[in-house]
Amino acid sequence: MDKTQTFRDGDFNPEIRPIHQDKSEPSCVSMKSERSMGCPPKFSGETVPPGYRSVNQERSEPSCVSMKSERSMACPPTFNDKGCLPDHRPQQKKSDRETGQNSWKRNQKISISDHDDASQVNNAVKRRLIMKFQCLYEGTAKQGNPTLLNEIYTELYITEGQSEGCNEHEVRQIETQSRRAASEDTLIKCNDIFKPLPGQDKPIRTVLTKGVAGIGKTVSVQKFILDWAEGKENQDIHLIFPLPFRELNLIQDQKLSLLDLLNIFFTETKGMEIFNNEYKVLFIFDGLDECRLSLDFHSDVRLCDVTESASVNVLLTNLIVGNLLPSALIWITSRPAAADLVPSECVPRVTEVRGFNEPQKEEYFRKRISDQSLANRIISHLKSSRSLYIMCHIPVFCWISATVLEKMLSQAESGEIPKTLTQMYTHFLIIQTNIKHEKDYEKTVKDGDMIFKLGKLAFQQLVKGNLIFYEEDLKECGVDVTEASVYSGLCTQIFREEFGLYQGKVYCFVHLSIQEHLAALYGHMSFINDNINVFDLINKKSLSKYFNFKKYNSSKQMLLSNLHQKAVDKTLHSKNGHLDLFLRFLLGFSLECNQTLLQGLLTQTENSSHNKEKTAQYIKEKIKKNPSPEKFLNLFHCLNELGDCSLMAQIQHYVTAGTLNKVKLSSSQWSALIFVLLTSEQEINVFKLKDFVGSQIKADEVLLKLLPVVKEYRSAQMNSCGVTDEGCAALASVLRSNPSHLRELNVSGNKLGGSGVKLFSSGLENPHCKLEKLWLRYCEITDEGCAALASALRSNPSHLRELDLSWNTLGDSGVKQLSDGLKDPLCKLEKLCLSSCGLTDEGCAALASVMKSNPSHLRELNLSWNKLRDLGVKLLSAGLEDPRCKLEKLWFSDCSVTYHGCAALASALRSNPLHLRELDLTKNKLTDSGAKLLSAIRYNVDYKLETLRI
Repeated sequence: MDKTQTFRDGDFNPEIRPIHQDKSEPSCVSMKSERSMGCPPKFSGETVPPGYRSVNQERSEPSCVSMKSERSMACPPTFNDKGCLPDHRPQQKKSDRETGQNSWKRNQKISISDHDDASQVNNAVKRRLIMKFQCLYEGTAKQGNPTLLNEIYTELYITEGQSEGCNEHEVRQIETQSRRAASEDTLIKCNDIFKPLPGQDKPIRTVLTKGVAGIGKTVSVQKFILDWAEGKENQDIHLIFPLPFRELNLIQDQKLSLLDLLNIFFTETKGMEIFNNEYKVLFIFDGLDECRLSLDFHSDVRLCDVTESASVNVLLTNLIVGNLLPSALIWITSRPAAADLVPSECVPRVTEVRGFNEPQKEEYFRKRISDQSLANRIISHLKSSRSLYIMCHIPVFCWISATVLEKMLSQAESGEIPKTLTQMYTHFLIIQTNIKHEKDYEKTVKDGDMIFKLGKLAFQQLVKGNLIFYEEDLKECGVDVTEASVYSGLCTQIFREEFGLYQGKVYCFVHLSIQEHLAALYGHMSFINDNINVFDLINKKSLSKYFNFKKYNSSKQMLLSNLHQKAVDKTLHSKNGHLDLFLRFLLGFSLECNQTLLQGLLTQTENSSHNKEKTAQYIKEKIKKNPSPEKFLNLFHCLNELGDCSLMAQIQHYVTAGTLNKVKLSSSQWSALIFVLLTSEQEINVFKLKDFVGSQIKADEVLLKLLPVVKEYRSAQMNSCGVTDEGCAALASVLRSNPSHLRELNVSGNKLGGSGVKLFSSGLENPHCKLEKLWLRYCEITDEGCAALASALRSNPSHLRELDLSWNTLGDSGVKQLSDGLKDPLCKLEKLCLSSCGLTDEGCAALASVMKSNPSHLRELNLSWNKLRDLGVKLLSAGLEDPRCKLEKLWFSDCSVTYHGCAALASALRSNPLHLRELDLTKNKLTDSGAKLLSAIRYNVDYKLETLRI
C-alpha cells in the first residue's frame, strides 16, 4: 500500500475518483441510496432561481467567496437573550404547532422510540461514515489501491485564531506564519475542537476552523468523523451529519425542511426522533469558501421548526445562529478570505489549521520516502531554498515536492534540481503528463493542446475567483469531459472530477497553486503562439477576433515585456492578492531554463527570449513607489523568479555587517530591507530598534518605515532610542493591527510625556491588542499619562500581565488613577513596578483597594524608593492579609520603614501565610526587633516565605 497523505481542501467527500476510474470497481466509499442518486436540479430555459449565482458571473473584484447581497453586508444581527434573531413573523399558536408536529409524527412509516432501535440507526450511520471517510487520497489514489487514513495521519498544528477574513494571498500568510514563535500559540488537538480550554467553563456550540487551501482542514474533519464513528473519541455525540457546501450548492434552489434535507443525505435517520433533548447532534459544513448560497445572517426570516420548509440558505443560517436546534453543535471550515461570512457573534471559538510545523515537515518526507537517505537529501535540498521550504507548511506542496524530487534525485536525470516555485511546478506538470495512458486508448489530443485548454480554464476561473467548476465551464474552454476522463495523469492527478449529491459532477484542481501555475502557463503560451495578451481577453464577449491577430514577430521582445507589465499592474490592483502567485509563475516562464523544460511538451512557434532586465527594472520602479507592504513583498519574490537579487544582496550585506544604522537607504532599499527581515530563516522573536537608528535616520522615521516588520515580531526593544510622539502614534497602529502579534514592548528611556503615552494608549485599548508586557521606565510620565493607561486597561483589560512605570513622576494622584483601571475584575495584571514614582501613604491606600477589589491575579509588586513609611506599609498590609490575595513577591527597599511596618507585615502574613515567597526590605531602619520578627516568619514552616532581604 502506498502510504501517502493528502491534505487538500475538497477532500471532505472521499467519493473522489480519478476521472478515468471504472465506476463499477469497488472502492472504499459509501454506497448511496437510490434517493440520494437522483438527478441534479434543473433550471428551465435561461431562468436562474433566486440566490443562484452562475459560476461564470463576472465580478468587479474577484474573490474566492460567494457573492453576498448588499443586505448581507450590513451590520451584524442583533440577538435576543436566547441567542435568536428577532421573530417578525406572525406568531403561530402553540397548540397549532404541536398539532402539526404530532401529525407529522403519526404519518411517519418508521417510529423509533426505544433505545435499541435508536442504537441500531446510530450504528448504521457510523458504519456508513466509516466506509466513506476511512480512505485518504493524495492527488488521486491509484485505482484499487486506496490509502487508509489511520495508517498515515499525523496530528496537524491547530491553534486558536480570529474569525476575521484576510485579504492577502495565502502563500503570503504561510510565509508570515512560518517564522512566528510557536510559544504564543494555544494548541488544540483535532478531536478536542469542542472542548473548552483550561479556564474556559462555557460550553462551545459553534467552531469555525480556517486555513489556506491544502493546509489540512478537510482532513482534520475527516479524522474527527472517523475516530467518532470507530468509537475512539467524542462518544458523547450521538450523530454527526457532514454536509459539505459544494454538495449543498447543487440543491440551493430547493425548499426543504431540515428533516427533508437530512433524509436526502442520510436515509438511515428517516423517522428517527433525533431532535429531542436526548440526542447530541453535530453538523459539519465543510468549505465555506466554496459556498454559492446566499447566506444572509441579517434576514428577518426566523425558523425554529425542523419540519418547516424553507430555502437551503435559510435553513443553514437559522441553524448556525441557533434559532433552529439551539442545542446542536456546528463546525464550519473555511479559507481565511471567507471566514467573516459568518458573523463573529455566532462563533464562540475560531481555530486555525497551520499545516505542518518544522518537525512535521521532515516527518512527512520520511514517512513517504522509504529510502531514508533519499528522504534526507530531499529535506536538505528544500531547506536550501527558503521559498520552497516555507511552502512545505502546506501538506499538498510536500506531496508535489516529494513527487518531483524523489524522481530527480533517485535517477540519473540531467537538468537542474528545482530551486524556484516555477521550476518545481513545471517539473511536476511534466511528470504527471508522462504518466502512461490507459491500455488500448488511442490519444486523439496532444499533450500541449490539453494543457493549453486546462490552462485557459484555470485562468478564466482564477480571475473570477472560482476554485470549483462545473461541466459548462469545461465546455466553454474546449475541454471534452469524455476525452478528459481517459486522458493521462495530467487530468487524473492534477484535475479531478468529484461525485456529490445526485451524482452531480464537480471539477477542481488539486490545489490552488496548480491552478495558478497552469493559468500562468496559458498566459505565456497565448503570447508566444498567438501574440495575445490574455488580460485583453477579460470581459470580452467575443474572443474569436483576438485569435486572428496578425503576428508581429519582430516586436515580440517588447510585447512580452508589455505582457509582464500589464500582469504586474493587475496584480498590484488586486485587493485580495489572488494574482500574486500567478505573476511569479508568469515571470518565471520567461527564463530560458524554464522554457527548456517545456520543450517537447508544448509547441512554440519560436523561443521567447527577452530582455528580462526590462521587466526587472519595471518591478523595481513599482517597488520604489512603495505600495502597500503586502504588494511589494510579492514583487521581491518576482525578482527572485527572474534571477535578479541585486537589491536583496546589497541589503543582506548591510544586515550581516551590522552597518544599517550608518548608511542612508533609498526607498527601494527600505522595501528590500523589509523583505529580507520578513523572509529571514530566523524566528520572528525580538526587534531591536537600536540596530537601525543612527546619524542618518531617527527612531520615529525607522518605526514608520519598518511598521510591517514590527507588526510581525513578538517582542520590540525600543529603549533609549529617542522615540517621540510620532513614534508613539506609529506604535499605536502596530497595536491596533489585526492580527496583532506583539506581546512585549520596551519603550523605556524615551521622553514620551503625557502626549506620547496618550497616543500609545489609543492602541493599547484596542481589542486586537494582545500586549502582555510593557516597560515604560524613565519616560517622563505624570498623572496625565496614568489616566490614559487606566482608560486603556478598562477598555482592554484581559491581556496585559506586566507593567513597569518605575522612575516616573506619577505621584499619588497618578497611582490613584492607575488603580481605577487595575480594579476591573477582568484585569489580569500579574506584575506591577512603581519604583521611585513619588508615592506616599495615599498611593498605598489606592493600591490596597486594588488588592481587595481584584486580589487573585497580582503576583509581584515593586514599590522601592518611595517614601511610604510605616503608614503606607500598614495600608498595604491590610490588602495583603486578604485570604484571596496571592501576592508572591513584594519589594519595599529604601521606603523609610521601621519596626512598626515590620509588625504590620508580620500580622498580614499570619492572616494569609500561603502565598508570599519573597520580601525585600533592604535600606530601611527596621532595628533588630523588626528584623527578628520577620526572620522568625522566614524560618517557620507554616509560612511560604523563602527569600527575605533585610
